[in-house]
Amino acid sequence: MIGLRDLLKPHRIVLILLFLAFVVWCALSLRWDWLPKYAPLALGGLWRTIWLLVVTTILGFLLAIPLGLAQAVGPWYLAAPARVFCTVIRGTPLLLQIWLLYYGLGSLFPQFPAIRQSELWPYLRQAWPYAVLALTLSYAGYEGEVMRGAFSGVGKGQLEAAKAYGMRPFAVFRRIWLPQAIRNVLPTLGGETILQLKATPLVATITVIDIYAVSSRVRADTLIVYEPLLLLALVYLVIAGIIAFFFRRIEQQVPSAIQRR
Repeated sequence: MIGLRDLLKPHRIVLILLFLAFVVWCALSLRWDWLPKYAPLALGGLWRTIWLLVVTTILGFLLAIPLGLAQAVGPWYLAAPARVFCTVIRGTPLLLQIWLLYYGLGSLFPQFPAIRQSELWPYLRQAWPYAVLALTLSYAGYEGEVMRGAFSGVGKGQLEAAKAYGMRPFAVFRRIWLPQAIRNVLPTLGGETILQLKATPLVATITVIDIYAVSSRVRADTLIVYEPLLLLALVYLVIAGIIAFFFRRIEQQVPSAIQRR
């Protein structure tokens, strides 16, 4: 964590002054008269972006744990499908995955009367479930491979000692194996979460109105190009900074929490 003394170093002061000068120049020289009109739409798009990020990251990580565990120690009939899933997800573009789910799977559902008449049909007609599914599977595919390495990296001696002490397999997994694997993967997890944030604009291609889609609408309506893009870049930069700060704090807290356990 950067302290006040580190923040006041000459090179940091120069960077801060340059950034403030750029912000002042943007505020005074560019057009911002469109902002009040589109502010409610932008706030709604920002909420959808954050919602997509949080939900798909949590669901994707929960799916990545069994994927990584299956590849690390699972039998072949579990390890092989998990490995194939991670390979396919990591080897194909996310945009292609979103389109396959939305235009492929989404076009199959209307052909089944049971689905059209079910209570799920009002949701399946919309684009956001397919966006959530695609982003969740993408995150799980990447993190599943990361978790495989994290599970394999935990010392086998600790696990054997816990079993010899009389701990049940699930207790060993919950209290020793999983916490240490998560601690090992935290720096990568923070980076993958920021990459997930930068992947959310792709959902605009299937009519989900996130913050990127709002900026595109402003450009189309007003023919103002740079201002919406600069504001969009600032929004992503702030969210990415919050994510990085959040994971750094977790990295500082996890070792002491594990020691207390």
